[in-house]
Amino acid sequence: MAQFDAVLLQLWMQGEHGTGSDLDYDSKNPNIHQVHGWATIPGCCHHSGFPMTPRATRKEIFGWAMFDFANQAYTLLIITVVFGDLFTRVIVGDAQDDYRLGNLLWSLSLATGYFLVVITAPVLGAVMDLTARRKHFLFISYLVTVLTTALLYFVAPGYVLLGVLLIIISNYAYSIGESFIASFLPDLGPPEELGRISGFGWALGYVGGLVATGLALLFLGEVSLENFDNVRWVGPFAAAFFLLAAIPTFLWLRERGTAQTATAQGYWRLGMGQVRRTLAELRGFRDLAVFLLSAFFAMSGIYIIIAFTFIYGAQVIGWDEHMRVLTFITVQVTATLGAVLFGFAQDRFGGRLTYNFTLLFWVSAILLIWWTPQLTEALNRAGHDWQMQQVFLVVAIAAGLCLGATQSASRAIVGQLTPRARAAEFFGFWGLSHKLAAILGLLGVGLLQAWVGLQHAILLCALFFALAFLVSLFVNVRRGRLVVERYEAGDL
Repeated sequence: MAQFDAVLLQLWMQGEHGTGSDLDYDSKNPNIHQVHGWATIPGCCHHSGFPMTPRATRKEIFGWAMFDFANQAYTLLIITVVFGDLFTRVIVGDAQDDYRLGNLLWSLSLATGYFLVVITAPVLGAVMDLTARRKHFLFISYLVTVLTTALLYFVAPGYVLLGVLLIIISNYAYSIGESFIASFLPDLGPPEELGRISGFGWALGYVGGLVATGLALLFLGEVSLENFDNVRWVGPFAAAFFLLAAIPTFLWLRERGTAQTATAQGYWRLGMGQVRRTLAELRGFRDLAVFLLSAFFAMSGIYIIIAFTFIYGAQVIGWDEHMRVLTFITVQVTATLGAVLFGFAQDRFGGRLTYNFTLLFWVSAILLIWWTPQLTEALNRAGHDWQMQQVFLVVAIAAGLCLGATQSASRAIVGQLTPRARAAEFFGFWGLSHKLAAILGLLGVGLLQAWVGLQHAILLCALFFALAFLVSLFVNVRRGRLVVERYEAGDL
């Protein structure tokens, strides 16, 4: 999902998908026009507003997709499966206080990285558009991610500040790099083929994550102080995987575009101006604006799940290494199946009904995750012989069904409520709002668990999903579609 958000974010920041209407001249730079607030270069689009882009070679498309294959080592090994658990339980290691300080610092570190993305992405997008140096920006973010991830090896128990600093920098470089690699997507083919090309990158990224995480879990072993000398290599391993697997990207991906001139103030004006224009545009699409608020709350909960599932399993459930590996594999499989099954449900019952069902399913799943210790005791009192980690696995499988489905249904509804002429703009704002959702969710759970502990703090997810459901009740898709049809007919 992160890769898709990045694609939308960068399409928003780029001007290559502007429409031919509402064209304004930029008096401060005669070579740049504003198309719905996007910087565009004269001649880049034909009369209908969409670029006449030929399909890139298979080798170039494969090179572009290999970046997704490569960077998933960071997502899963550092953020989700291994290093987060290592940081909270071993490096900070405040077991006497239920790891509350470690969890809080982990939340703050990730949230800070995402905050830096939010405040710099629009400006860097404008810089890349005007300088035509996207590959340079991508290469710098890649090197910074690799270097800071490799340096995680030196984050030994007690070296908390070093760990916080490296996570902030590496997460920022990784996240902004997602936007940079996504900026190449419009160059790889005509608009009608971009979905397939993007899907190929997403699928290859999924494979890369499985390969990297599978190898790491096989060779590095469990997360524990006793095994620290082995598991500390997770940083260098993820860095090496990213470093080597992304080489085809820089060999085969081409730089396109024509460099233009602009001042630093001009970059800032273009980037921040886009944010203001998008917010102003949303006022005319009430149902879309309300639904974006619902999706914001839903993503706040999902980002907590992504960052804290394996930490919760280690700290609250107390699972062993075998169950950790089994949970990773089964959740990956069930998330994929859930996205497919709920995709059929969207076609049959509609996106909004499917979306609301997944939100209620999430609320139930979070309540069961919170209740797992008590549920295990109740089952054993009834004559069963269950371990807490076994009950948690069953609940995690159920939760995994909704992991991709909620985001997929959300994307479908945004598509229904968005005019084609504003698609990249509104979808890009949707992607940027996900980073804001990550900040809210991670800061919220970090602060709450410092007060009441992680088991009870996880209920914040249920609150976010419940808020998302309640807000979505005020969305009328039919009414929103009528507004879109009137807009596209020129009546608005």
